[in-house]
Amino acid sequence: MTGNKILKLLFLNIGIAFLNIMLFSPGLINILSKSSVLSSSIGGTAIFMSLVLFIYGNYKLISIPKENVTIKIRDIKNLEDCLTALRQSYGKKAFDNDITTVIEQTERLIKRKNKINELLLEKYSIIDKYYQRFNDIIFDVEYVFYNKVKSILNKVNAFDQEDYDRITDNIVKSRFSQELIDSKMSIYNEYIGFVKNSMIDNEEIILKLDALLLQIAKFNSLGYGDIDSMNEIKELDELIRNETNISELAQLKQKSKASSKNPTVPDSFNKNSPL
Repeated sequence: MTGNKILKLLFLNIGIAFLNIMLFSPGLINILSKSSVLSSSIGGTAIFMSLVLFIYGNYKLISIPKENVTIKIRDIKNLEDCLTALRQSYGKKAFDNDITTVIEQTERLIKRKNKINELLLEKYSIIDKYYQRFNDIIFDVEYVFYNKVKSILNKVNAFDQEDYDRITDNIVKSRFSQELIDSKMSIYNEYIGFVKNSMIDNEEIILKLDALLLQIAKFNSLGYGDIDSMNEIKELDELIRNETNISELAQLKQKSKASSKNPTVPDSFNKNSPL
């Protein structure tokens, strides 16, 4: 609850209390001092309205929707931050549908990650080396996905929708040479193509996690050698090697394990990670 909301609640309830003190205290208005039907009616109405104001006012203040949270790309630290940044990136027609797709992909990846963790905890102890092997893989894959989403956000943020609309307008196009138009379109198409390709990569990552989830669900127990020989693990290891700086990822992992209260879910990624 924000400080502003607490102040509003405080003033509302103090105001209601002060009003009732004024109305019913001896020496002040004391509307119940006269034993008449009118005084009783006014007193009853005042009490009723105070209750209504108290209940309704507190309910409205407490249930006011949270203020929209905005986040800058450089401040993104985890996938939840990515979702916030994606939702505030709408407004560029060239990417609006893509943003919706990336949001859905991010939500699905979080869901897969949590489901895999849930299954692992049913089979292994959290300190078990087999659990840790799977957990390390999921951490690394999440880091790869996180970097891809940040890269998408940077491209969308840098894209000039107004200029793109201008040069695709037939009237405007007639004022410039075809060579210039082609050069500009080549640059903008590179932005669009990057985002499209990144979405395909994201889908492949989720597909690999789906395959891993299926294999984990099949087995009651797995040895360490069995884990490393799984095709799904090999494919994810290859993905991680191709998409990340291994030494940087190892340092990040150590920091996360040292600082995270929940070893299964990294609190944050390095905001200076490569794009």
